[in-house]
This record gives sequence, C-alpha cells and structure tokens, in this order.
Amino acid sequence: MRRSRLDALVMEQEQLHTLTRADIQRVQLEKLNALLRREKERGRFYRDLPERLGSLEALASLPFTTDEDLSRHAPSLLLTSQSQISRVLSDATSGTTGAAKRVFYTQGDCENTVRFFAAGLGELIFPGSVTMICMPFSGPLGLGELIAEAIVRLGARPLKLGCGLSYGEYGEVLAREQPDTFVGMPAQLLSILRVCGKGSLKRALVSGDACPEAVLERCEALLGSRLFPHYGSREMGLGGAVTCPAHQGMHLRENHVIAEIVDEDGRALPRGETGELVITTVGMETLPLIRYRTGDITRILPEPCPCGSALLRLDGVRRLGPAADMAALDGALFALDALIDYRAERSPGGLRIRALACGALTGEQVAEAASRVFPGLEITVSLSPAAPASKALYAGKRRIE
Repeated sequence: MRRSRLDALVMEQEQLHTLTRADIQRVQLEKLNALLRREKERGRFYRDLPERLGSLEALASLPFTTDEDLSRHAPSLLLTSQSQISRVLSDATSGTTGAAKRVFYTQGDCENTVRFFAAGLGELIFPGSVTMICMPFSGPLGLGELIAEAIVRLGARPLKLGCGLSYGEYGEVLAREQPDTFVGMPAQLLSILRVCGKGSLKRALVSGDACPEAVLERCEALLGSRLFPHYGSREMGLGGAVTCPAHQGMHLRENHVIAEIVDEDGRALPRGETGELVITTVGMETLPLIRYRTGDITRILPEPCPCGSALLRLDGVRRLGPAADMAALDGALFALDALIDYRAERSPGGLRIRALACGALTGEQVAEAASRVFPGLEITVSLSPAAPASKALYAGKRRIE
C-alpha cells in the first residue's frame, strides 16, 4: 500500500530524507524550543513559560491556553505585525456576547494550508478530475478558496459551488459537469446523494463538521466507496489531519501541530485512550498556540498505520457541549433513510424539528428517533417533502438553536 502523501510533504518541508518517529519528534522539539525562545524574548502572553524544554514530554508541564485566552488576549498572542496578517477568521455572530474569538493568518500560514490540503486531496483527486466544493466561500484566502487552489495545483478542476444551492441546482451540476469527487460536510453529502443520486461521483472528502457513524456508513453505501474524513480547526490553520488510502484514522500534520490527549482534569493520557485534544501549533507564523484546549474528543491510534507512515493518526472526532447533542441527533435521524435534512430548535421543555423528507416518512417516526436521544423532552415535528427548490437547512456547521 502506498504511504500517505502527507509524508512526502513533511519530508520536503523539513528537508528530511527519512520520516521516522525520531525524525518527527526531533523536528517538533526544535520548533517548540524556537517558539518558546521567541515568546520569552518578546515578553507578552507566554512570557512566563520556560525558554527551552529538554523533551516533548515536558510540554505537559506547561499551562493550557483556552478559548477565553484567545478571545481576550489575541493582540498579545500575535508573533507578527498587523501588516503581515493576510486573513482573519472570527466566531462573532449576531448572537455573540463578550469578546469574539479571532484567529489570524499570514500569507505563509495560508500557503502551508494549501499545501496540506493538496497532500490530503491528492489521495482522491487526480489530474483531469472535476471536484464539487460545497464549502463556504468567503473571499480571498477563505476556506473554499484555499481548497480550490489546492485542487488546481493537483491538475484538477474545482467547481466553486458553496453551501447555498438548491438540490435541483446540485443535480444540474452533477448532470452538466460530471464531477467525480466531492468536498464538503458529511450531512450535506448525504442529503445530495439521497435527493440527486450519486451520478458521476466516485469519491468524497468530508470535513467541517462532526461525522456520526450512521451518516458516514450511509454516505459510503450510496457512494459505493470509502470516505476520506478530514479534521481541522481555525486554530490549527484549517487543516490538521487527513485520511490516507488505508482508511484507518487521520494522519496529523505533525511538523506543524503537536497533539496531546488529556482527561477531564487535564492529565495526559496514553495513546489509545479517549480524551480532549490539545494542540501546540508550532507551524503557525502569526498566531502559534501552546497547549490549546480544542474542546474536541478523540484518541491517538496506538498501532502503526498499514500505509507505513510514522505520522500519528486521530480516530474519529466528536465535539463537546451543544455540538455533541447535535451529532447524536444527526446519528439518530439520518438513520431514517427517507430523511433529507432537518433543523432543530429548543423550546421551553421541548424540541422543535423542521424536516425535509423524500419518500415514506412520518413526523411520528422522526419524533420517535429524536426521543431516543432526548428522552423526556416534548418533540414536535414539521415535515415537508423535499423539492428541487429545497436547500440544506444549515449553511454551515450544524447546531441546535
């Protein structure tokens, strides 16, 4: 089996002739100590940290960085001047209270992300391929734009569709453009497959949201091939870990991200045990974070990958807090084969669900499935047939309102 394409990228970026665990750990420790030294010299947010660590294991002795730190202290976290910042992503919404969390990128950060995307997408996109990109497009150096650039570098053609088309419009694209690959969120892919059929699609990379097992299995059954899950976040430059041809976990971008797994009390857990993912982003130019608590739950797979790569792999990732409720609800409701999409909103003592269906499905069946996730809540369901003009009921990450 061919090794992960990410191996070749890491070796090129770090000028390595081999990529063993010893090679990876040496690179990580060198970059970590260079970061600590820079932070000590400038004397800002991380000024109280040591200037140097003797081992990667000593990283566990440093304090965590949190969402609150990122929201309140972003200016003092920056390693570069404002003039070098090319892109800012914020979690501010109309309902945001208090300081919004902002993440900053230089042109170099964005270039590293494009190259990582190209390595991951190169597992399923080939020269001459046509790829549907059903991710948000938000202007220069946005997520959709970076994915499109990576696809162009692979010699393929990106279809910059975004998340807002109707199912009829997606169906027209499938018929007219004959794309063979899809990049987007898992629930969105399942909805398109259920309404439009697979058409010319052969392969798909899913990212941007949690992917419950029920959603993954049904996508693979309809597509007729294994999915390539990807994990990333704003804090790690949008790209973090991606699936190789072995389809046994997602290889980490370890020359740019040092990963730890900790328990509820913040204690380090060994490989194979499930806990919260903590990241140290030694490859970010403008906003490197040291021991940042992601709020995501996963584990580092302990056994070697069948592809032969020495890069560590994450297992499936699930969210903490309200996002975990949404993922559980997705798993229960999308197990109903006639369900196309739904939107959930909390009400006093209950849950309101607005759903789209294609085929034999009743509101009572939807309510029964939801009640298995939220026993004791009053579930009310409004069910409509999916039509060509219907659109996905979430434009981005899914959440219970």
